[in-house]
Amino acid sequence: MDDARIAVETGVDGVDVVIGTSQMLREHSHGKDMTYIKNTAIEVIEFVKSKGIEIRFSSEDSFRSDLVDLLSLYSAVDKVGVNRVGIADTVGCASPRQVYDLVRTLRGVVSCDIECHFHNDSGCAIANAYCALEAGATHIDTSVLGIGERNGITPLGGLMARMIVADRDYVKNKYKLEKLKEIEDLVAELVEVNIPFNNYITGFCAFTHKAGIHAKAILNNPSTYEIINPADFGMSRYVHFASRLTGWNAIKSRADQLGLSMTDAQLKQVTTKIKALADVRPIAIDDADSIIRTFHFNLQAKVEKPLLPNMTEEEKVKFEKAERELAGEKEKRELDEIVDEQADVPKAKKTKTEVAA
Repeated sequence: MDDARIAVETGVDGVDVVIGTSQMLREHSHGKDMTYIKNTAIEVIEFVKSKGIEIRFSSEDSFRSDLVDLLSLYSAVDKVGVNRVGIADTVGCASPRQVYDLVRTLRGVVSCDIECHFHNDSGCAIANAYCALEAGATHIDTSVLGIGERNGITPLGGLMARMIVADRDYVKNKYKLEKLKEIEDLVAELVEVNIPFNNYITGFCAFTHKAGIHAKAILNNPSTYEIINPADFGMSRYVHFASRLTGWNAIKSRADQLGLSMTDAQLKQVTTKIKALADVRPIAIDDADSIIRTFHFNLQAKVEKPLLPNMTEEEKVKFEKAERELAGEKEKRELDEIVDEQADVPKAKKTKTEVAA
């Protein structure tokens, strides 16, 4: 009660009251029983409300607390006018099903708002947050990049990703999604951490497509391999073409961007060369662009220019070997197709062993 009085005297707009309700915390943290917790909570809530200030009451370690104790406590504080009750998965042990069941049950007990706080120790923070909303929760605690105790809590970007998949129009109208990257960059810089390469929405791999089969589909229709539109967050997709996994459709797209016109057969040839070089050494976009431009030039030139003038003799040998191996793979696939057609064997019925061979 003394803390509540001091808080009110500072002129705050709201007071947040939290106390552990699990047997573990009652025994090893504050040493209070449920009767004391309930009576004190009611006393503090009535005092704060009498001052015209908003108040939230939350249990701690809710999912390791006795359900009857929890519901009795929440019912009591709801009756004296608490503005919001909170559920906290303090140690990150809850599963989405547990969360849904508890929030749904609590929604039938209290009339006030329900706030939820999920730690990510077992990797369920985002799923738990979304299930809580489905079950009737009104507020979710998040942090930028999920930063918090231990493995952190529900990340803002991750929850936005989950929510926009469910209701794009609602999320776009409610939130300034283009600010997500800006705020994550700011926080990452201030706390001196790197944004993970596979971070939700803003990681540099979030909308990057590398495999040939993916690239072809993405270039035809981005929805084939993207459930989220990067433009909604002010982001852009990138079809990675400077790699061993690239496909000729990605190279065709890049050639178009460079203003170079080639037939499909020629594009497949230059794709083989890029794939071969990627087998020899890591290649940058500039390397791939140089190969495409030089290959295109050589189609019309009387004297061929080297695709990459800075290659060492050792790299040239490896490059030629890689080209031969790729050509061999292509020839084998073509022969397999001819054999299949002659034998009238549907491709879908080939065994994994036959495909691998």
